[in-house]
Amino acid sequence: MKALSLSVLLAAPLTMTSLSAQAVTLKLAHNLQADHVVAVTLRHMAKEISDKTNGKVKVRIYGDSQMGGPRQTLEMLQQGALSMTKVSASELEPFEPAFSIFSLPYLFRSPEHFDKVVFGPVGHALEQLPKKNGFVLLAAYEAGTRSFYGKKPIREPADVKGLKIRVVSTPTTNKMVELLGGSPAPIPFGEVYTALQQGVVDAAENNIPSYVQTRHVEIAKYYSEDQHTAVPDFLAISTMAMQRLSPEQQEIVKQAARDSEKYEKKLWTAQVQKSKAEAIKLGATFIKVDKPAFQQAMKPLWDEFKKDPVKSKWLNKIEAVK
Repeated sequence: MKALSLSVLLAAPLTMTSLSAQAVTLKLAHNLQADHVVAVTLRHMAKEISDKTNGKVKVRIYGDSQMGGPRQTLEMLQQGALSMTKVSASELEPFEPAFSIFSLPYLFRSPEHFDKVVFGPVGHALEQLPKKNGFVLLAAYEAGTRSFYGKKPIREPADVKGLKIRVVSTPTTNKMVELLGGSPAPIPFGEVYTALQQGVVDAAENNIPSYVQTRHVEIAKYYSEDQHTAVPDFLAISTMAMQRLSPEQQEIVKQAARDSEKYEKKLWTAQVQKSKAEAIKLGATFIKVDKPAFQQAMKPLWDEFKKDPVKSKWLNKIEAVK
């Protein structure tokens, strides 16, 4: 019995060592094309993680909606079928209502204010909220400002009156268009080009790189820079996946994710400049708008947010960031 006990004791450290030496593969899914700035960023991050763990932690990426849209991939995270995914703040709303704050028009006073909120203490606090849902957020990515574009110029709120505008349908974005006198149209993203072409919708809204990459610029020649929202993307990881990593590996993954924020921001800034120049070459006209008039039109929506206990809490925190 003593000899058996001794052999078990001797074998135990060897077993633990062999387990810790095993490679871990984290499956990461997103809905972006391979040349998208965030897709490029995630590949860069995956290499950093592999290099810094000597290949013990690998990130296998499934892009271009191979595993479904953000809702599906977030649910797969909860089920343990997927390790990581990229998701927009607006797509997190069903899991954590606080993220609806990012859909509020004119939430940020400036690009600098956006950076201080999203990449600062307030943003980091928000990233921990989904933990009760089985995942946390490791990084935030800039996704630009969203503006209206169509076949006619929009310079002031009155120009929106009567227009059918394609939006990512959330209660907040729908209300935004309605306050401007327009009709929100929740058309699937892949159908927007045809909808604009056939006059099913009069306008849409998105950031400048998407405006060009989707070829909507070919039909909707007027891009009105009202910059109503700046909704960030986030990198989510399941708590089950994190538990598969050693404490040292966890820190490497967390740091690589934070490093990827700066990398993505640099790429995004260059992409916006490149896309704007390309749009102009294709005949697009960029319209300067009466932004204070648009902000004033959103006052009822702001009042609504201030009455909500969850939204008002985070709105106050964001407004307090100097």
